[in-house]
Amino acid sequence: MAAPAPSRTEIAPGVHRLTRAEVNCYLIRDAAGITLVDAGLPAMWRDLVALLAEFDATPSDIDAVVLTHGHFDHVGMSRRLVDDHGVAHHVHERDRRLARHPYRYRHAAPRWIYPFRHPRAIPVIARMAAAGALAVKGIDAGGTLVPGEPLGVPGAPVPVFTPGHTEGHCALLLPAVGVLLSGDALVTLDPYTGAVGPRIVANAATADPHAALAALSALADTGARTVLPGHGEPWTEGVSAAVEQALRAGEA
Repeated sequence: MAAPAPSRTEIAPGVHRLTRAEVNCYLIRDAAGITLVDAGLPAMWRDLVALLAEFDATPSDIDAVVLTHGHFDHVGMSRRLVDDHGVAHHVHERDRRLARHPYRYRHAAPRWIYPFRHPRAIPVIARMAAAGALAVKGIDAGGTLVPGEPLGVPGAPVPVFTPGHTEGHCALLLPAVGVLLSGDALVTLDPYTGAVGPRIVANAATADPHAALAALSALADTGARTVLPGHGEPWTEGVSAAVEQALRAGEA
């Protein structure tokens, strides 16, 4: 079966989604410049370059990369952006080490059992591997995300502290457009099980599932209309409804 074609979509005014191999990252563009939220997988580079070209921009015109967390599928383009284009990266202090070593992460259950228990996830994992998921290099990001304080980058995203998936995971709120970039605190596709609909990521990649479920309340408190996850399709029925479904789904 052929892999789905990568896509580029404007989700809200000035907010663009890049997706490949069921991994999402988001470009925020306003009068102040360009911010990339998460850096996806290495093969997404050509998608990023193509989207930037639509704005007569190049990777060097990106003012900042803000990482929701430091897992390998969120820093895939980071080394190239740093080394070749000098783009500064920002992450919560507790995820700085993970951003440097994106494969060294805590997980509440063994990863190897998931393809046997959830075979429908195998094509997802295969597409991620084909997009470079096994060859990601870490970077040194500044630990500059302070929950509740708008970050001084284009779009002025407000970090929402949501530990559990990782120790320093932060979702990002764009209050002016009612958009919440939830990273992997809440997804609509779990790469490790293939399940769709709002949920937390499986224990194969989540450090503390109990904390991850508890952190969903911080997402609900934002009142965002649209949720843009790290994996899966956008959710446009309000964050509270997404959180309710995620709580019902529980951990996997």
